[in-house]
Amino acid sequence: MTIDPRVVAERLGVIRHRIEAVVGAARAGDVAVLAVTKSFGPDAVHAAMAAGCRAVGENYAQEIAAKFVDMEPRPEVHFIGQLQTNKVRLVAPFVAVYETVDRDSLAAEIAKRAPAARVMVQVDTSGELGKGGCGVDDVATLVDTCRSLGLPVFDDLNGAREESAGGFALMNHIIREGQRHNLARAFLYPVLAQPNVT
Repeated sequence: MTIDPRVVAERLGVIRHRIEAVVGAARAGDVAVLAVTKSFGPDAVHAAMAAGCRAVGENYAQEIAAKFVDMEPRPEVHFIGQLQTNKVRLVAPFVAVYETVDRDSLAAEIAKRAPAARVMVQVDTSGELGKGGCGVDDVATLVDTCRSLGLPVFDDLNGAREESAGGFALMNHIIREGQRHNLARAFLYPVLAQPNVT
């Protein structure tokens, strides 16, 4: 499938407009859009970059190596899926951010192969089998391990004010009610009528 850069730019424009509607023009620049390009070819990455995305999300190790080996310029690549420890060697030259670190052995391998990479700890809040993430009780220990290995760990992305708590509460409600919505319906539309959203 060929990716039309104009369509990507148009859709990104719609997303940015919605972001601005929720957080306001002054803070819209604080929100980064991660273009998920997994399962698409390099043309999707080029289209995302041309539209202004500085980062892309990928979750297949072999695909990352093939897609980015000769790409210049290259966007910041985020690994967004579960990663086997033995695959870190393959993706380390390309990945800047690992968003799904869920165990000490993975953190150690990332620190060994990509010491400048940034990491996010993935937490399994559901307890469901087959879901990625470390247990809630293991988060502090894993964060400490990452830091002791010299890996920069993102601070709490919610901030001190727990700015996304309402969104998580809404998502919890949607899941309990057995409904599925896209992100706009789940997070953006419900807050558009609030007095502090312009």
